[in-house]
Parts: sequence; C-alpha cells; structure tokens
Amino acid sequence: MAPEGSALVTGGSRGIGAAIARGLAADGWPVGVNYRSDAEGAERVVRDAASNGGRAVAAPGDVSDPEAAAAIVDALEERFGPLLVLVNNAGIRADGLSPQIRDDDWERVLATNLSGAFRLTRRALRSMMRARYGRVVNIASVVGRRANPGQANYAASKAGLIGLTGTIAAEVARRGVTVNAVAPGLVETEMTEGLGDELLRSVPARRAGTPEDVAACVRFLASDAAGYVTGTTLTVDGGLTA
Repeated sequence: MAPEGSALVTGGSRGIGAAIARGLAADGWPVGVNYRSDAEGAERVVRDAASNGGRAVAAPGDVSDPEAAAAIVDALEERFGPLLVLVNNAGIRADGLSPQIRDDDWERVLATNLSGAFRLTRRALRSMMRARYGRVVNIASVVGRRANPGQANYAASKAGLIGLTGTIAAEVARRGVTVNAVAPGLVETEMTEGLGDELLRSVPARRAGTPEDVAACVRFLASDAAGYVTGTTLTVDGGLTA
C-alpha cells in the first residue's frame, strides 16, 4: 500500500492534464495542479476535485524554467507531504516543416516537453526513493515513434521522453519506484486542434480519444496494482499504430 503523500500533474489546468488531476484526486491523492498561465483553469480543476470529495491545490510554475522544479515540488510537499506520484504532462507545440523551424521554436518545445520533465523527475525521485515508493508517468505521444511531418521538434521531445522513461525506470526499480509513459494518439483537446480529419481516417476505432481515456491509463499506472509495471510505454490511440 502506498504511504501517505501527494501527487503532481504538470500542465494540469486543461485537457488531458485536468482529467488526470481529477482522476488522481478521486483516487484519494492530494493533487498539485500545475499551470503556467491558466490560473482560472487550474482553480476550476481544484474546485472539481473538492466537489467530489478530493483535495487539490493550484501549483503555478513554468516547467521550462530550470529553477521551477524545486519551487513547485517544495511548495506542494509543504502543503500535502512527500511527492509520490508525478505526472509529466506539460507540453507545447510549435509546428513547421524542418527547414522552417526556428531555433527558438526547437528549444522552447524541448525545454518544456523534455527538459522540464527530467528536472521534475530528478527532484521527485529524492522523495520517492526515501519513501521506497513512487510513480512517475510521462505523457509521451505516438509521434515519438511514428513519423508526423511538420512536428520534428515535438516528435524529438516525445521520443526523448520515451527513452528517458526506460532509462530512469531501470535505475530506480529496486527502490520501489516505477517510471512509465503513456503515448496518446489523436485526443480531443485544444492542443490537437488542426490535426483532426486526415489523421482520424487512419484510426481503426474511427473516433478520437478523450482526455478521460488517457487519464484511466495514468490512474492504473499510478496505482498499487501497477507495482510490477515499469519502463514501458502504454499506447492509447484507438489502434492508430497497430
């Protein structure tokens, strides 16, 4: 059984992150709902959690800032106890064909989607290894393994996240800490606007996923039932990559 502690969902104010935060709160975790600019959305998730008997708090911070990880986690642990579940969900896109991607668009996407996840994981592992219990779930993407022209920066960040997942999982498995990734396909969120019709025709399920579809998988990986699942990537894509 998990010791008492807290959970953190980065990019938790909307879409997949909000669904995950609500789900973890429903499972009994006190949740930090991280956001960069959408304070209103984060507070809405906090209210949703409270209305269903859960506990949550807004956790501001830009994960692309090298100093943010310690500040976010320290504040959450002061409020709710040691961080034992980390969901690295924060992500951005800056699409374009490779010859047109500017350096700042490349670096901004990598800094948020990959480097931010690494720094938060590095900080969280201190608490998890001390407790000899922890769950890290990285929200990757099917484009980390499947070509999607126009998203070289995004695909590189998500492929890196999948590689990071397996490596850290092997490093910390003996300490009771699991590290896994969830790779969504086409999911109906603000972030996937403009990617729909052509990609949807390639999905055997003939529908887009929902944030709750992804959240259900994260909730499993964060649970005691998934204690022997580590270093893997769970694809949630309606058969897109089958």
